[in-house]
Amino acid sequence: MFVEVPSTTSSSGAETATRPSWAVRVRRGVSPYLYLLPAVVMLVVWIYKPLGETVGLSFYKWNMVPTSPKVPVGMDNYVRVLSLPELHQALRNTILYVLAFMVFSLLLPMIVALLSNRVAGRWKTLYQALIFVPFLITPVAGSAIWRWLFNPEGGTIPRVAATLGFELGNVFREPGLAMLGVVLIVGWQMLGFGVLVISAGLAGINPDYASAAALDGASQSAITRKITLPLLSPTLVFLGLMTILLGAQWAYPIIDIVTQGGPSGSSTNIYYLLYEFGFQNFDAGLSAAAGTLFFLGFGLIAVVFVRVSDRLSFYDN
Repeated sequence: MFVEVPSTTSSSGAETATRPSWAVRVRRGVSPYLYLLPAVVMLVVWIYKPLGETVGLSFYKWNMVPTSPKVPVGMDNYVRVLSLPELHQALRNTILYVLAFMVFSLLLPMIVALLSNRVAGRWKTLYQALIFVPFLITPVAGSAIWRWLFNPEGGTIPRVAATLGFELGNVFREPGLAMLGVVLIVGWQMLGFGVLVISAGLAGINPDYASAAALDGASQSAITRKITLPLLSPTLVFLGLMTILLGAQWAYPIIDIVTQGGPSGSSTNIYYLLYEFGFQNFDAGLSAAAGTLFFLGFGLIAVVFVRVSDRLSFYDN
C-alpha cells in the first residue's frame, strides 16, 4: 500500500514566488510618506523654521540692519516686554476686541442663519450670498470704503448722525470711538463667514429631529433651544475658537489702515504692537520675545479649548 506524501518544495516555491521582494515592500511602505513630503517641507520652511528663528532672535538685541551685529542679552528682552505698559494696554484691547468680535462671529450669525434657514428656494441662497460678500472684500478696500463713510467732512454716516442730532467728529481719531470703529469694520466682514459656517452646520442636522418634536407638539422656539442649538454646538465651539485665535489677526490690517493703533494706543492690539516693536522701533529682539510669549499664550488657550470642547459640544451619535 502506497501513501502519497504532498510535496513541500512546490508550495514553498509558490509562496516564495508570490511574496513581494524587499524593494517592493520598501517602496510600498515609503509611498504614503512621499505624498506627505511636500506638505511637511512647506510646514518646516514656512512655519517651524521661522518660529525657531524667532525664538532664537528673542535672546539678542538687534536693530535689523544686516551689517550690525546681534548682541546676546539673555532673558532681558522678556523682562523688558513684560514690564512695558504698552503691552498691558494692547492685551486689554485684544481681550475687548475678541469679546466684541464674538457678537459678529457667533451671536449675529446664529440669528441670521436661523432666520435665513426658514427661507425656501433660491431666495435662501441669494440671501446668504449677499451676507457673505463683505468677507470677500480685501481689508484694504473695505477700510477705504469705511474711511470714506466716516469722513467727518461730508461722510455719509456723520451726515446721517447730524440729522439725528449727534456729532460724531473724526471717529478714528477719538479715543473712545476708534476701537468701536475697528470693531464695526472687522465685524462687518466676519459676519458673512460666521453665517456661512453656521448655515453649513444647520445643513448637517437631521430634519427628522425637528419633525418628530413638532409632531409631539413642541413649538418652534422649543425646537430651536432644545434640539437645534445643542446639535449646533460643535460648530459654535469651532467659531469661538477661531475668533479667540484669529480675531486679533483679523483686526491688524484694519488698525494699520484706519487708526495706526491710535490715538494714544487706544485701538492697538498685540499684533500691531509686534509690528511697532519690529518695524517702527527696529527692535527685532523685543518683537521676537513678545511674539514668542503671544505664541505660547495662544497655544495654551488652544490646548485648553480643545480639551473642553467635547464637554461643550453635543453630538447626535
